[in-house]
Amino acid sequence: MSVTIGALSVSLSAFLENKNYSKIVVLADTNTRKHCYPLLKNLLPTHRLITISAGETHKNIRTCEQIWNKMTRLKLDRHALLLNLGGGVIGDMGGFCAATYKRGIDFVQIPTTLLSQVDASVGGKLGIDFQGFKNHLGVFTMPKKVLIDSTFLATLPYVELRSGFAEVVKHCLIADAHKWEDIRQRELSEQDWEALIAHSVAVKSEIVAQDPTEKGLRKILNFGHTLGHAVETYFLDNPKLKLLHGEAIAAGMVMETYLAYRRKMVSLQTLEQVEEFIFSVYGKVALKEVHAGVIIKLAQQDKKNQNGQLRFSLLSGVGSCAYDVTVGIAEIKSAIRYYSGE
Repeated sequence: MSVTIGALSVSLSAFLENKNYSKIVVLADTNTRKHCYPLLKNLLPTHRLITISAGETHKNIRTCEQIWNKMTRLKLDRHALLLNLGGGVIGDMGGFCAATYKRGIDFVQIPTTLLSQVDASVGGKLGIDFQGFKNHLGVFTMPKKVLIDSTFLATLPYVELRSGFAEVVKHCLIADAHKWEDIRQRELSEQDWEALIAHSVAVKSEIVAQDPTEKGLRKILNFGHTLGHAVETYFLDNPKLKLLHGEAIAAGMVMETYLAYRRKMVSLQTLEQVEEFIFSVYGKVALKEVHAGVIIKLAQQDKKNQNGQLRFSLLSGVGSCAYDVTVGIAEIKSAIRYYSGE
């Protein structure tokens, strides 16, 4: 997996040097076309632009059909290149469309959000939501390159920056106790984004290199995501409720740390530290015990599950994580109850 962190003006030129792509297409959404594409377009040779609607609600097969239709009308052959300019939705869906178009064309991830720079763009996981389930359809295909330029972070509203920070927290909790101590002593505005991006990319790259298709170790990257994705999906299914990915994962990390505490895998002190820090950054999601039934039903579709058993990745101490931990429904209900404070 090839990741370059630095000025896009340098990294993109270096990537395209000596390449002979038949056509180059940029995929953007309505937000990145306005705020990010102007920083990219003059760095490219002749190219075309495909724009889709922004947001997780559009990460579905219907939008894929729009992208495939436009790629077909542009007469892209198997020697074309797709540049995915955007956050996790663009990276996941654009990569999925590239990997399946004519059985696969080259694509490059140019992540523009903190979330995608520290997590979503790295590792070759691609996919879309289906029938209300997060990332239900997808493939593992590595991009030809991931080009990360922190300049794009200046285009983000505060809530998006905060959302992406949840994945930074996750990487520290599962793999680097020292870094966890460092970040939890700082306010969000005091974090060193350049250093944190490099750290998260290094953590994820090392794990993915050992387990590219998530047969074992890579599952630890799902800490906070079993219940976090379920909570996120519940909110997506209720248009009046708004919750960003990182906000849902932050809630998931609190609940799943509680599950680890119940199993005596982490101390009460660790649980309290995780809870205190996450609540200080994100506040508390309006989640009640009455929602437990639908949250559990959504979690039962999680891709880590096996033979009807819900499998979790849970902390086994700060900086360490176990995977394939079977958790019962009663335990999940208790975690939701604990989180909600009921």
